[in-house]
Amino acid sequence: MLGFVPPLPQQPGRPPSSGHMIVCGDDALARRLAVELRFIYGERVTLLLPPGRDANNPETPLTQRGRAAALFGRMSAAMNRAGNGSGTTGGNGSTGGSGDTNAGVEAVRIMEAPEPSDDVLEEAGIDRAAALALVYDDDERNIRAALTARRLNPRLRLVIRLYNRKLGQHLEELLDQAAAVAMPGIDPALLDASTTVLSDADTAAPALAATALTGSNKIIQAEGLLLRAAERPPPRPGEHADPGLCTLALLSSTTNDPAGAEGSDSSGDEAPQLLPDERAVADATGRGTVVLEAISRADPARPATRMGGRGAPLAQIFSRRLRWSALGFALAAVALVIASLLTTKDSALHSAYLTVLDLLGMNDPAEGASAARQIIQILSGIAGLLLLPLLIAAVLEAFGTLRTASSLRRPPRGLGGHVVLLGLGKIGTRVLVRLRELDIPVVVVEEDPEARGIPLARSLHVPTVIGDVTQEGVLEAAKIYRARALLALTSIDTTNLEAALYARSVKPDLRVALRLYDDEFATAVYRTLRTAHPQALTRSRSVSHLAAPSFAVAMMGRQILGAVPVERKVMLFAALEVAGHPQLEGHTVEQAFRAVAWRVLAIDATPPADRNPDLAALPPFDPEGDATPPPSGLVWDLHPGYVLRAQDRVVIAATRRGLAELLRRQRSAVPGR
Repeated sequence: MLGFVPPLPQQPGRPPSSGHMIVCGDDALARRLAVELRFIYGERVTLLLPPGRDANNPETPLTQRGRAAALFGRMSAAMNRAGNGSGTTGGNGSTGGSGDTNAGVEAVRIMEAPEPSDDVLEEAGIDRAAALALVYDDDERNIRAALTARRLNPRLRLVIRLYNRKLGQHLEELLDQAAAVAMPGIDPALLDASTTVLSDADTAAPALAATALTGSNKIIQAEGLLLRAAERPPPRPGEHADPGLCTLALLSSTTNDPAGAEGSDSSGDEAPQLLPDERAVADATGRGTVVLEAISRADPARPATRMGGRGAPLAQIFSRRLRWSALGFALAAVALVIASLLTTKDSALHSAYLTVLDLLGMNDPAEGASAARQIIQILSGIAGLLLLPLLIAAVLEAFGTLRTASSLRRPPRGLGGHVVLLGLGKIGTRVLVRLRELDIPVVVVEEDPEARGIPLARSLHVPTVIGDVTQEGVLEAAKIYRARALLALTSIDTTNLEAALYARSVKPDLRVALRLYDDEFATAVYRTLRTAHPQALTRSRSVSHLAAPSFAVAMMGRQILGAVPVERKVMLFAALEVAGHPQLEGHTVEQAFRAVAWRVLAIDATPPADRNPDLAALPPFDPEGDATPPPSGLVWDLHPGYVLRAQDRVVIAATRRGLAELLRRQRSAVPGR
């Protein structure tokens, strides 16, 4: 794995140097982002945290500063174990909180303040900072701090965490206009004042939703491109696995090792290997792989999935029992009409008319008629007696349905093959939308009737169970014994684990995905569940771990096209300009490949002046097996001998450290970056 020597650590109490980065937040994402910037990109980081205990976990003995210090210490130890040269030079400062001293802890300057006010930001060195990340869990606080930071430093690069996507678009425009007004005459292309609004929920939702799908395909949507990857089991003796377009990763756990741990960055030799070379793939016998199978365009003609009807269909107004009763009455009426038609030899219209009158009790007695006609009239009268309670029941059910139209649906009888989703917070709400877009039936379990996602579940007519998932009978009400998967996405690790254990006791082969933050805890959980149920799929995911790479790259002035979890590691997909990258420019596609770092997947050879930002809008180009430069278009069936030119734009798959190396080299080679 590539590494580099980071700058000297910042001494506590000393003002940060020019070009450092500031991270402000109050939860796990802030700490993960600081780790990403410090240990992956080698940046000087000031981390601003609120003081005191975590309001959501008052029993936690560590303060915010202590938890950050503990995380930095674990990451530093993992980096030192890897022996990749990214260790830090020691300092003499105190971390506060837990009071531990570790070379990786002193590398980050930790401050505590209730709010990112003017004075606090100035003390953090906002006037000399290159970038500021505002990742509080409160949108309003992030917006207020962003406006303050833009006023204090118009050239500052801002990365803001907002759940409201529409508001985020308007905020980006406002803050960029403010920077342009503060520095008139500056070329917008060279202005180092950019604003990026991201949502950790949007970043993590596709990966979390994918764990609920049958099979192991991973779909990465990158600016209109669909990159389809698949997990493949290890080949049997004498078999040769199809490499597809390329092998993206080697998995650490195999089907032959029930107790195999789901590897992470701190797993050492147990960790999965991202972007291996051909020799590593050939030598890795008994290990599963993640293979890129295809790159194609998203279908623009595909109609948008209807998330919920505006009207109220009959199935939601009237119960199934009432509908069956109405059908039986209609069939009886048709039978009476046919019997009248056959016995009286009357016209069909007149026979139907007489039958309706008999059913409603509006016809005169058939005293002088034939015996058959009299029998039919009697049967019609009896059937008519059944019509009155049927009509009353229909009116009552319709009235009750319309009165409770704004209430939540209950899981219907006979439901099966659905996904049980635990938690309708920010993450669960986004995952719910994603699952509905994929036309996957969902049943939601939420303890708080006022949770963020409850109105969405109501509008989408998603069956919802209100109750504590740890209480007996709640998962049964969600029909867990007929479900295809369980997504435990509450913000409490122990709740997710308890729900998963109980669900597995009900259905041992249930597909389970857990939202777990701590890597060591997640590894222990995975190992135990895998040992107890070796044939069932178990996954653990950390939202902050999935989202932090996108936020970190945004602080470096780039944008991630997609982030895909490989066990508990993350592989990134990005579009880069070849110009300024000595590792790419002038090299063939084969030569530009750097094992465990980056791989070129597709090329946009359109001239820069005619380039469309949307990769999916480009015409395809077939290189026909040669290595000559294509005139224009998007090429994803790459010839290994094609030479990358400065004007090309490439889509790459990269590890976090590999992408950091590319961006670091480009920034040092281009003045003003």
